[in-house]
Amino acid sequence: MTLSRDSINIVASDLDGTLLAPNHQLSDNSKQTLKDLHAKGYTFIFATGRHHVDVASIRESVGIPAYMITSNGARVHDLEDQLLYSQNIPETLVQPIVDVLNTDSDLFVHMYQDDNWLLNQEDDYLRQFHKETGFSYQLFDAEQAPENGIAKIFITHPKQDHDHLVEFEDALRAKFGDSLNIAFSTPWCLEVMAKEVSKGDALKAVAEKLGLGLEHCVAFGDGMNDVEMLTMAAHGFVMNNAHEKVKKALPHNEVIGSNADDAVAEFLKQHLL
Repeated sequence: MTLSRDSINIVASDLDGTLLAPNHQLSDNSKQTLKDLHAKGYTFIFATGRHHVDVASIRESVGIPAYMITSNGARVHDLEDQLLYSQNIPETLVQPIVDVLNTDSDLFVHMYQDDNWLLNQEDDYLRQFHKETGFSYQLFDAEQAPENGIAKIFITHPKQDHDHLVEFEDALRAKFGDSLNIAFSTPWCLEVMAKEVSKGDALKAVAEKLGLGLEHCVAFGDGMNDVEMLTMAAHGFVMNNAHEKVKKALPHNEVIGSNADDAVAEFLKQHLL
């Protein structure tokens, strides 16, 4: 497809499975593309399920000012790292959510609380996952979970068993109905946020701060937590490596290449640079 350079001012991209390579790091090619994008006057937004402290380190490695939509839209930070928007899980729901998840001792239960990442048990794999940014977790007691300032709760499985995580998705929906936003960011990561939270609504908030509408936005993603953003942006592109659930949810959105091939960077170079 052809994008009108005159109509696009904002570029938003998910990180893991989208802008980041399979090793969960930015390639030199992607870093240079983002620098070139900034030099051309585009506003770039990191739009991710990751924690804002984690993303700030990634942004610093690129060396450009950029907005950060983090925790799937529960937090939005501006170019100067000032908090623009914050939406927490209702405090009365935090422990009941954790109680549902804590019925399986194999599950890793995570919480993003303000500047902290909390985890119910040790996980060496995740320490490696975030090695580049240096952002790591602290342990918390799942029987007495902290309830204030919780941007999101999410679970992972040591064997990356998607079908098993779906059982917990169903259990959460059965217990809490429509009072939460529940979505997979990857097939092996189930995430829980406040009902009002989505990357799409956060993207709209950033666009409005810039005095623009979503018709000026292009976005990239690969997860079910990207669906609102890819629907609401004027042009929402789905990664080829996205789960089939994502492609079925967005049947009219164009599918581009894989994150293993720097597809976002290559697309931006071809169509905007």
